[in-house]
Amino acid sequence: MDLFDKGDNKRKGGGFNILSGDSTDGHGGYGVGALSLDNMSPIIVDPENNDAYVDMGALHARSEVEKRVKFSQNKEDVPDGRLYWMVWVTVDHKEGGKPFYTGVTACKMLIERGEKRIRKGYKSMPEHVNNMDKSLKGRIVVNNMDDHSKKILGAFLKGFNEEMWENSSEELHQALNIEDE
Repeated sequence: MDLFDKGDNKRKGGGFNILSGDSTDGHGGYGVGALSLDNMSPIIVDPENNDAYVDMGALHARSEVEKRVKFSQNKEDVPDGRLYWMVWVTVDHKEGGKPFYTGVTACKMLIERGEKRIRKGYKSMPEHVNNMDKSLKGRIVVNNMDDHSKKILGAFLKGFNEEMWENSSEELHQALNIEDE
C-alpha cells in the first residue's frame, strides 16, 4: 500500500511502502529497508470486559477504542480512565514451516469513560513504536501487564490458534501465566 498513491497507478516519487512485499528480497534498489508489517497483528485486551480481539485499524492508530479520542502523554489527564492493552503480535515460521507467535509486546492505553463526542486518552506513542519494533524482532515484553490481562491474552492466543501457541516459546507461555495442561 503506497501512502501517496492517488489510485492512478502511476508511481510518483517518494512514496513510502509499509505493508506489502519483502523489502529484503535481494534487489538492493529503491525501497530497501521499508518496514513490512505483513506478519504483525494488533490485539486489544479489554480487562474490564474480560475480552481480547484483533483490530487491524490499530496499525494506523484507528482501532475502535482509539476513534474519537484525543491522546495525551500525561496519565494525569485521564484520572479514571478505562484500561486497554494494545498488544503487538508477530507470527513467524520455524524450520519445517510450523507457525508460532514470535514477538508479543504490550502497551497501556487509558480512555476516558462516558459518551462524549471527543474523549481524552493516554498512550505513549514512543512506547507503541518501540514495542512494534520489538515485536517484529521476536521479543516478548508483557511484564508491564497485570496478571488478569496476561491471562486474557494467553487464553486468546491459545484459542486463536492452538498450533501456533504450542509451537511458541516457553518464555511466552511463562510470561502469560499459562501452564500446559
